[in-house]
Amino acid sequence: MAVVVVGSYNQDMVWRTPRFPLPGETRLGEFSSGPGGKGFNQAIAACRQGAETHFIGALGADVFGREMLALAAHEGLHTHCEQHASQATGTAAIIVDAHAQNLIVVGPGANAALSTTHIESQRDCLERAARVLVTQHEVAFAASATAQTLAKAAKVLCLHNPAPPVVDDIAHQLCQQADILTPNETEFVHLLCLAQVMDVDASNLGLQPDGQLHAWCRAISQATVVITLGAQGAFVSHAEDQRRGDAVAYYRVEPRFVLAIDTTGAGDAFTGALAAALVTAPLAPFAQAVAQASKVAALSTERSGAALAIPHAAEVAERFG
Repeated sequence: MAVVVVGSYNQDMVWRTPRFPLPGETRLGEFSSGPGGKGFNQAIAACRQGAETHFIGALGADVFGREMLALAAHEGLHTHCEQHASQATGTAAIIVDAHAQNLIVVGPGANAALSTTHIESQRDCLERAARVLVTQHEVAFAASATAQTLAKAAKVLCLHNPAPPVVDDIAHQLCQQADILTPNETEFVHLLCLAQVMDVDASNLGLQPDGQLHAWCRAISQATVVITLGAQGAFVSHAEDQRRGDAVAYYRVEPRFVLAIDTTGAGDAFTGALAAALVTAPLAPFAQAVAQASKVAALSTERSGAALAIPHAAEVAERFG
């Protein structure tokens, strides 16, 4: 059984600078470029943790698309990509400061044109190969919703990463019908606001009492919610009747100590590694999968870039045991 990711590929254009420019300010920095996109990052993370992984997405008929296919083949990632001659492969502009924080602007390109027809053509992959389906908000919402509908009908576990935050009825449907949600602090606060539950400062979310976080999670979704809290670790909230092998309904997972230089793609590394753990050790407690995903995400921040910064399983084992 496999992880199937329906999602985006972006060619990342990265600038590193000591601090973010102010509005109207020009700053000098160092430039690099490499593979990214939330969906592709998640697929690489799952693949590098040893799970059979399939990536379903859309590319332009250009050099970035060709480079992506070559890299995927090298990684052992199975690709099922729709090609759009009239659209460019997705791109992202990323600025990283001296504190490893980032600012990102995405040009969706072909990602926004991923069709429901293409998703339907991958029915066999979604219904027969998949154990876990991973979706996000960087491709056409109707395509992701079609994939989720096919997967749920086949009783495939649906993991949704509600990023980037959007206001859209289909995106809301993706969140409500998912079995597992993996928002970061900002994305979780956005979900709280959409549900008219609470408007809280995302920077203080990790300081909230566990009982309060659990109550908020239960108010926004029936899904298992895993909030990634960066340097504060992660928080897990289950519905009482669906604890996924855990002894308690909510708990924290402690962060791993690392010397972070770039947090770009860390949330994607977490989501992809979580999906991989659910495939490779399906009978293990959910907490074990979250702990493994936290290790992968933490180690990824010690390297620059997105997809290529994600460690392999052996590297994670060597570092953290």
